Amino acid sequence: MRFVTHQYVSSPTRRQVLRSAGIAAVATGAATLAANPAHATDPVFAHGVASGDPYPDSVLLWTRVTPTAEATPGSGLGPAVTVNWEVATDPAFSRVVAKGSAKTGPERDHTVKVVAGRLAPGTPYWYRFSVGRAVSGVGRTRTAPATGAPVDHLRFGVVSCTNYQAGYFSSYRHLAERGDLDAVLHLGDYLYEYAPGEYQARDVVVRPHDPAVEMTTLAHYRRRHAQYKTDPDLQALHLAAPFIVTWDDHEAANDAWSGGAENHTEGAEGLWSERRAAANQAYAEWMPVRYEPGAPLYRRLDFGALASLSMLDLRSYRSQQAANGVDPAVDSPERTITGVAQMDWLLGNLTSGGPQWKLVGNPVMIAPVRIPSTLSLAEVAGVQKLMGGTTIDGVPYNVDQWDGYEADRSRVVRHLRDQGIKDTVFLTGDIHSGWACDLPADPLTYPTTGDSVAAELVCTSVTSDNLDDILNAPPRTSSLAVEAAIRTANPHVKYLDFDSHGYSVLDVTPAGVRMDWYVLADRTVQASAATLATSFTVGAGTGKAVPATGGVL
Repeated sequence: MRFVTHQYVSSPTRRQVLRSAGIAAVATGAATLAANPAHATDPVFAHGVASGDPYPDSVLLWTRVTPTAEATPGSGLGPAVTVNWEVATDPAFSRVVAKGSAKTGPERDHTVKVVAGRLAPGTPYWYRFSVGRAVSGVGRTRTAPATGAPVDHLRFGVVSCTNYQAGYFSSYRHLAERGDLDAVLHLGDYLYEYAPGEYQARDVVVRPHDPAVEMTTLAHYRRRHAQYKTDPDLQALHLAAPFIVTWDDHEAANDAWSGGAENHTEGAEGLWSERRAAANQAYAEWMPVRYEPGAPLYRRLDFGALASLSMLDLRSYRSQQAANGVDPAVDSPERTITGVAQMDWLLGNLTSGGPQWKLVGNPVMIAPVRIPSTLSLAEVAGVQKLMGGTTIDGVPYNVDQWDGYEADRSRVVRHLRDQGIKDTVFLTGDIHSGWACDLPADPLTYPTTGDSVAAELVCTSVTSDNLDDILNAPPRTSSLAVEAAIRTANPHVKYLDFDSHGYSVLDVTPAGVRMDWYVLADRTVQASAATLATSFTVGAGTGKAVPATGGVL
């Protein structure tokens, strides 16, 4: 896919826009869309609008058009059309600062991606699309601060694991209603590949997937992306803030690696290379990300002098997972989770120079975790379904995460330790549970020394099953003993919640990085309330996660 060249009108002098006005506008638009999605935008723009990957001088804009009735997602039908776009400094579009047009058609599933450039850094903007008399909803985005500029505060929404069949995206609604986010970090599993009945909320399909088969072809992936983007709460959050995304495995197939996936049967489901290419093409078409098929997805975004954000791709280049419980290859230097080029790129980003905080968008958990043998077989099986790369008495189990690629993890840890790199925080999804961890310089000596090279903050799932769901137990009952046993066996694990669904909010300041975990009352209820569960802070220069008090205001 090629990004469309943009056209410009004259750029204004940077203006100070009252933040409260922006919050009010976004909150009103999000509430209207969630309450009445059918009338929130023209049906030509039924899949909403979105922005992503904010740079200091540009941002990517996305939409999908349905120009005729037959031009449904994945159909390959419908005419080529020209879509107009414009960006303004106010929601009324009285001061348009960039505009242009882009052609789209069935060859790209009628999706549109453009880069709006020559924008002022650290500034909110409003954008919209049009085709003839049809006009899209109005989205709000924000550019990153200028390179090297002092920044006193950043705030991100943090989410992952959003299974349409397992519940409603209430977490997105709560984040959209805040109106104060600089961006949303989606750490993977934006959508799921399964057919109805294969993976849902315990034994209940809350909202069946379309198409009603496991997605394996380009048409399947396009239709599934389209279904997710009809969700009103997802549309509301895309309207409210730019997204910064990476994929994990379910965007293609469960437990994917460079040459296959656990949930792919070669031959019966076609060639893995063709299936992955289809998944990647649909992702490039349907997601607001600066990515083209065949190019790297991993990339870095900077936010002034305060933070850099390295978004990893831990599926495209990894070696096949080691076998659970029997394979000593987890520490083989021949095996990799990042690939050579991405590892060199990551270590090059983790330096003492540049922005203060080195944030890493990390699809799977990097902190080591040992599972005590005192757990029952059912508890061990449940943990294995959630955790990738755990060990039981030192034997590897379910080694889908960094624990299954010890040589790569050791290289990162040694780099941070030997180079004296401070203020690194890994932001992680995938495992359907909330964690706050230190990353030990040496797991064997950590209980005595407490030496930590970085912290890891893990958001829970928006809807995907947790441990209580897997064990078919009431929330916060049988999981409590499992959590206590894991924390005892892993003193670097400071917080663990195996049961809750929800979202996180990340605050970044020169003094520290703080994450708040919010949990939903019921993922199967669209109007579910959310409450603050806990907060942890990583103080500047400490590399340690410690409890914080009070919620983010």
